[in-house]
Amino acid sequence: MPLTSQPLRKLGFLTIGLFDGDDPGRGHESTLEIIELGEQLGFDSAWLRHRHLQYGISSPVAVLAAASQRTRRIELGTAVTPLGWENPLRLAEDLATVDVLSGGRLNPGISVGPPMHYDQLKHAVYPDTAEAEDFGYARVQRLLDFVRGKPATDFSGVEGFEVFSDRVQPHSPGLGRRMWYGGGSLRSAQWAGEHGMNLLTSSVVKADEGSTDFAEIQLSLVRAFRAQHPDGDRARVSQGLVVIPTDSASAQQRAKYEAYAAQRLPRTASPQGPARLLFAPDLVGTSAQIAEQLYAHAAFREIDEVAFALPFTFDHEDYVQILTDIATKLGPALGWQPAA
Repeated sequence: MPLTSQPLRKLGFLTIGLFDGDDPGRGHESTLEIIELGEQLGFDSAWLRHRHLQYGISSPVAVLAAASQRTRRIELGTAVTPLGWENPLRLAEDLATVDVLSGGRLNPGISVGPPMHYDQLKHAVYPDTAEAEDFGYARVQRLLDFVRGKPATDFSGVEGFEVFSDRVQPHSPGLGRRMWYGGGSLRSAQWAGEHGMNLLTSSVVKADEGSTDFAEIQLSLVRAFRAQHPDGDRARVSQGLVVIPTDSASAQQRAKYEAYAAQRLPRTASPQGPARLLFAPDLVGTSAQIAEQLYAHAAFREIDEVAFALPFTFDHEDYVQILTDIATKLGPALGWQPAA
């Protein structure tokens, strides 16, 4: 098997946290149990997707606050929080609070752009300012400034019995270095690098005019990001492909996994929609087979961190099997060692 230039240093996983609308508590509890299992298996990080008006976790920061009290070591992240739904100052308060509660383990990932289906819900989200909202990079900059301790107001001091700060409280000094940008375009990767963020690159990229090769495009994002980052080649990048190892899966599970991947495969053949989104194929097979595919992936060879994405629609026991195989078979095949 070919070897990368360096072993995999950090291994994480990403989940959407699905739940039944008639019994949402069970789905949320399942997600917390999966995060606890991840820590027991030695994973370095657990990440939650952000889903609004769907049957997936709508408030990952709240769920991660709960997870912070049921774990002690594993890093906790969002991948990603769409800032179009958020007030940057209020989000900065929530992120700093959870970071303090977790002992400095929070890794917030964010993205820009208007909320999905904005025309249908803009009056529910921004009833008075829908046409004036700025969903560009300036919104990210505001969040970064607040998280990194820049003043939010020119007022501070004592008023009566109350003490006021001019910056977001609590302030968690290390959080500003753990802010991630979920980028699928060259401009986003460059912007994240210029502003000292970390880069989350997933199984979706924007096809450019010169190539429709997913790995080639993703590699160009990684290199563009690092070319602009103050840390250069040491700047942190995490790759988030969908991988489904089948080493310990039952025959029924393997059939389910293969059918899932086959159903999603057609969208990987060419760029999709006006945004020309290009999707990576899901990797299904034994850990040895998946490791070989990853070693052949141009972008994977350039990174040493991953947050493998769990499929959307599987059952709790499926996730247990997949995570166990990733930690005990696929990770070691990639040179990774579980955390103590």
